[in-house]
Amino acid sequence: MYLVSILFASLAITPLVLKTFFPYFWKDALYFANLVRIFLKLVLRRRRKPLFLVLDRFLEQSVTHADRPFIVFENKTYSYLDTDRRSNKIANALQRHSKLRPGDTVALFMGNEPAFIFTWLALAKLGCPVAFLNHNIRSRSLLHCFNCCSAKLLIAAEELQEAVEEVLPSLREQGVCVYLMTKQCDTPGVEGFSDQVEEASDTPLPQALRSDITFKSPAIYIYTSGTTGLPKAAVITQNRLLVALAVLDSTGITPGDVIYLNLPLYHTAGFLIGFIGSIETGSTIILRRKFSASQFWDDCRKYNVTVVQYIGEVLRYLCNTPKRDNDREHKVRLAIGNGVRAEIWKEFLNRFGNIYVREFYASTEGNVGLINYTGKIGAIGRVNYLHRKLFPYALIKYDTERDEPIRDSTGLCVEAPKDETGLLVCKITDIAPFVGYASSQQTEKKRLRDVFQKGDLYFNSGDLLKIGRDNFIYFQDRVGDTFRWKGENVATTEVADILTLIDFVQEANVYGVQVPGKSNPNLNPSTRHLPLGQSLSG
Repeated sequence: MYLVSILFASLAITPLVLKTFFPYFWKDALYFANLVRIFLKLVLRRRRKPLFLVLDRFLEQSVTHADRPFIVFENKTYSYLDTDRRSNKIANALQRHSKLRPGDTVALFMGNEPAFIFTWLALAKLGCPVAFLNHNIRSRSLLHCFNCCSAKLLIAAEELQEAVEEVLPSLREQGVCVYLMTKQCDTPGVEGFSDQVEEASDTPLPQALRSDITFKSPAIYIYTSGTTGLPKAAVITQNRLLVALAVLDSTGITPGDVIYLNLPLYHTAGFLIGFIGSIETGSTIILRRKFSASQFWDDCRKYNVTVVQYIGEVLRYLCNTPKRDNDREHKVRLAIGNGVRAEIWKEFLNRFGNIYVREFYASTEGNVGLINYTGKIGAIGRVNYLHRKLFPYALIKYDTERDEPIRDSTGLCVEAPKDETGLLVCKITDIAPFVGYASSQQTEKKRLRDVFQKGDLYFNSGDLLKIGRDNFIYFQDRVGDTFRWKGENVATTEVADILTLIDFVQEANVYGVQVPGKSNPNLNPSTRHLPLGQSLSG
C-alpha cells in the first residue's frame, strides 16, 4: 500500500516537475515522434517500384480528390483533375511541336499564375528538369541565369516578351527554341504556343518517359543570389523534392486547409513549401500574382484562408498598414515562413490575433533545416536529439574580419560554445547530401573540409547562428556582403557590376549603411548588412 501511494504521488507531481524543469518536454517529444513518422514515410516511398516521385503524389491526389479545388486564381478555380488535364495538354503540345527529349532542361520565365504550375507539371511528365528564372531580371542577369543550366528551350509568359527579345540574339546563336504563352508572335525566333496547347489532347503521358529518372536526377534549378555576384543555379534533385512534400504535412496542415500563396513560385518558399507542400496535404492554394499588403486580409476573409506564408518583410508590411476594426476577423490559424524579427512577430500577434507562427531556417541548396516548433518568439529552431543525429550540424567559431573559420593548432575547426555566435555547418552524409549548384566550382566553394576530423566534409551555410543555453537557436548574420531587397538577398558585388556598366562610372563600391531613424527592414534579421549605400568614382 505504501509503494502504491508513492507511485500515485509521483504520477501526480510529474506534470509539475516537467513544467518547472523541462517546460518544452512534450513539444520536444511530439516533434521527435513527428520526425520519426516523416522519416519512415520517406523511406517507404523511396522503396516503391517504379520510382515514386512528387509527380506521382500529385497524380494520386488528382484521382482521389479529382473535384477538390487545387488552385484559385483571380476568381477562377482549377480542381486537381483540371490541373492534371491542363498539364497533359501542355505536355502533349510540347511532344508534338518541339524536339524536347526526356532529360532536356527547360527554362521557365513566368510570374505567379496557374500556367506556371501547369507547365512545370507538364515538363515533369515529360521527364524534363526545369530552371526557374526570376521574372524581374533582365539583360545580362537573365542571360547568365539561362546559360547556367544549359537549357534547350525557353517558355515565357506573354507579358515578358520584351525581356525575351532583349536576349534573343544570344539565344538564337545558341540554337535555343523560344515559346511564348500567346496565340501569335511576329518576332522571328519566338513561337506563339497558346494555340498549340488549346488544340492538344489532354490524354495522360506514358510513365516510360520518366523511366530513366533516379532520385539523384535534377528536378528543378532554383537561383540563389549568394554573396559574391550573379545568381547561382542550385540543383534540386528528385529526392530533395520528395522530402519537400513533408514540410506542410509536418505542421499539421490538412486537406481542409486553404493556403494563401503570394510568394514567388520561382523561389524555394513559394514553390517547395507552398506548392509542393500542398500537393502532399491535398489542400487548396489561393494563388496571387504578388504580395499586396492592402488586399492581404480582404483576400483571407474572402477565400476563408487558414494558412499563410511569409518572409520577414511580409509581416512587417502587414503591421505597417492602417489599423482596422476587423483586423482580427479572419480564419488564419497558421503562418509559416522565415526572417521575421522578434519585435515584428510580437506586433503581428498583438494586432491580428492568436496565429501560430512557425518560423524556420533553411537554404535552397543546404543540407540542413531548422524549425521553431514551440512558437518561442525570435527563435528559428531548437536543438533536438534525433534531428541532430539525422542532420549532424554544428556551430563553429568564425573570424569575420578574415572571412574564414577559426582553426586550432591541429588545423581543425573549433566548436562555438552556447551563447556564442558561430558559423552553421552540417556534415555531408547520405541522409544529408549536398548536391550544390550547376557549376562544380561554386559547389566546391561551399564544401568545408577537416572540420572536426581530418578528411571529414561539411556544408558551409554561410550563416552565423547562436544556440542559447535553453537550446533555442537564433539567427545572427550572414557572411559576405549582402542586403535584402523586397525579400531577395542581393550581393553588393552584383550591384557594383551593374553600376560599372554606366559610361561615366570607372569604379563602384556598394556597401551597407545605417539609416538613422529607420528600422532597416530590407535586411536579414539582426544583420549588419543594412540598406544599400553606394560609392562611385568616375
